[in-house]
Amino acid sequence: MAHKSNPPIKYTKLFINNEFVDAVSKKTFPVLNPATGKKIADIAEADKEDVNKAVAAAKAAFERNSEWRTMSPASRGELILKLADLMKRDKEYLAALESLDNGKTYKNALHDVGFSIDVLKYYAGYCDKIHGSTIPSDGNFMTMTIKEPVGVVGQIIPWNYPLGMVAWKWAPALATGCTVVLKPAEQTPLTALVLAALAKEAGFPKGVVNVLPGYGPTAGGAIVQHPGINKVAFTGSTEVGNKIMEGVGQSNLKRVSLELGGKSPLVIFDDVDVDRAVEIAYGACFSNHGQNCCAGSRTYVQAGIYDEFVKKAAEKAKRTKVGDPFAEDTVQGPQVNQEMLDKVLRLIESGKKEGAHLQTGGCRKGNEGYFVEPTVFSDVKDDMTIAREEIFGPVQSILKFETLEEVIKRANDTTYGLAAGVLTNNITTALAYAKSVRAGSVWVNCYHAVSPQTPFGGFKQSGVGRELGEEGLKEYLELKTVSIKV
Repeated sequence: MAHKSNPPIKYTKLFINNEFVDAVSKKTFPVLNPATGKKIADIAEADKEDVNKAVAAAKAAFERNSEWRTMSPASRGELILKLADLMKRDKEYLAALESLDNGKTYKNALHDVGFSIDVLKYYAGYCDKIHGSTIPSDGNFMTMTIKEPVGVVGQIIPWNYPLGMVAWKWAPALATGCTVVLKPAEQTPLTALVLAALAKEAGFPKGVVNVLPGYGPTAGGAIVQHPGINKVAFTGSTEVGNKIMEGVGQSNLKRVSLELGGKSPLVIFDDVDVDRAVEIAYGACFSNHGQNCCAGSRTYVQAGIYDEFVKKAAEKAKRTKVGDPFAEDTVQGPQVNQEMLDKVLRLIESGKKEGAHLQTGGCRKGNEGYFVEPTVFSDVKDDMTIAREEIFGPVQSILKFETLEEVIKRANDTTYGLAAGVLTNNITTALAYAKSVRAGSVWVNCYHAVSPQTPFGGFKQSGVGRELGEEGLKEYLELKTVSIKV
């Protein structure tokens, strides 16, 4: 796989109105390789003036008699399928670029490309199946509802699944007939720019898709505040989600959907196979180097199997191969940048200082790149920082519990509510937990069971709205009621 570790950087400019262009300011910013800390390329830096240009292009593409608005729903679906086919054609290049830019392993990046293709195909099938209904209203009226695209959509995505998040955002927006201005994370803009080129190759009309690499406070802020944007979709931290809500309130009250942070509990009862539970809990916590909004980072284990579980979980983490994302046997690559490395190490130190028992890991690995040793803490208490704050790194906190009622209360004692899991052979226990836990996704005897068909989103401060599944379409539709006197 060595030949894939240095993919060519084909696109470094903004994508506006189906053309790659320099930023109005001519400014650029560096993108770094997380495995080495060295620069990959300089990328055009979008600012307010570039957002204005992109919104103007998106608005023109959304005009009533435009090519995009007059295109049949079936033809829209064919364009989305064509984009998916082009991604499949270029899957190895996309995966290599994603791994270089983000630091995730090449094999995981290949999986992400495949999942992204599946999301596009799923929503392509919905294009000609979006319809309203007739209503038997009072009086001499015939009433019907019409579902219409919300309009120009601003989309701001994170760095942990750069390519996947483009698919999650574009697919329902394009299926409903919206036009898009997307800002990829400044840490990981490379695959979004390639997808923009593929969208043009697929035949999407000018202005339907626009991609603006840049920083959150400038490019992202301009998208949030822009009066010509009808909706903002954001995936990222709860802190930034709050700022987006404030910005929307100060501008034009545009529609908002937010998929935000989490501190998700995985509850393991003592009637399960411990070895299997260790495997599921490992994936829940350490997948994607722990850089998951829905990571099962609070691992609650019932007292009867607690000591055995801790021992085996630590042994599992110790065996993790950390290193070059392109190496065949690597399981965990680097964190995305120095800032995240420092955050993870700071939270690990807080765990040590607050009395948690460090079972393994706990340090930076090597001197080049942003690698962290897989870390396992036991004897974690609910009020410890590592049990309260989203770490976004390879750190497993294992807590002990006695009863179902106790653990439900503790699992819900958080400002977040994105996901939750339970491992048990007792269906009554599983259903009681699933019914009682305050989370948008609940996984029973599994974790991260996400598919294009299943709605995903959070309770409480983990977000507003849902992505994926039929529910994901509703975020991009307006409902119009038409009543006719008869």
